[in-house]
Amino acid sequence: MELALAIACSLAFALTNGFHDAANAIATLVATRGASPGHAIVLSAVFNMLGAIIAGTAVADTIGGIVVVPQDLAVAVIGSGVLGATVWNVITWRRGLPSSSGHALVGGLVGAALATSGIDGVLWGGIDGWRPVGVFGVVIALAVSPVIGLVFGTAIARLTRWATRRATRRVHAPIRFGEWAMSAALSFSHGSNDGQKGMGLIMLILIGTVPTAYALNRAMPASQMEEFQMTSAAAAAVVQPAPASPRQSARAAAAATATRVSAPSGIRNGRARGANAA
Repeated sequence: MELALAIACSLAFALTNGFHDAANAIATLVATRGASPGHAIVLSAVFNMLGAIIAGTAVADTIGGIVVVPQDLAVAVIGSGVLGATVWNVITWRRGLPSSSGHALVGGLVGAALATSGIDGVLWGGIDGWRPVGVFGVVIALAVSPVIGLVFGTAIARLTRWATRRATRRVHAPIRFGEWAMSAALSFSHGSNDGQKGMGLIMLILIGTVPTAYALNRAMPASQMEEFQMTSAAAAAVVQPAPASPRQSARAAAAATATRVSAPSGIRNGRARGANAA
């Protein structure tokens, strides 16, 4: 029951994320009357789906690695965090406030993990080579994204004004086509980013509840089995128990002797008759 509720909360979050963040991709297209709301929604839905399917699972993996909690608490922690993010999405949507669903989700997961497992329940992360990871990676992206958008938006706006300074009405059709292309590209990028958050949540829930099914790779090809066996043997050699001390060996020998002495006489006689017959 808890598993079903947690997955339902994840799907509800994906739904609120759709009418909350996904609407930003088509706002300009509809506001400038480049497309009707219905056509813009179809465009956004198609390219959001393509982005989530085609663009890999990097964002889903990041969301799946935000918190590390015990198996018996995984469903409760994830469900609570997702529910908090969903409620926040609904509140900001009703009030018309622009808000990031992804960062609300990360905050909800971190808060739920801190309440149940403390600081150790959160993968804080940092910079892994050139790539930000963990919670700090999300915070870095939050701080850098508006600055990057400001710089590129200013540069593109000035370039567009310079390029169309002597334009006539014939430029309207190319600009409208550009709006469609940019809305499609923004929807695709949204699907490859926010669209994967629901995937990451469900993956995190399933790994937390049935970890054995995801710890074994049943699809491993035969060509990799030998390498896997060699790696397993090397790992076993590293983690094998230390040799027994002389005192432990003496105790084991004494226990074996006592076992042989206490064996029933019928068993000893039977063994003796078998040896004579041989």
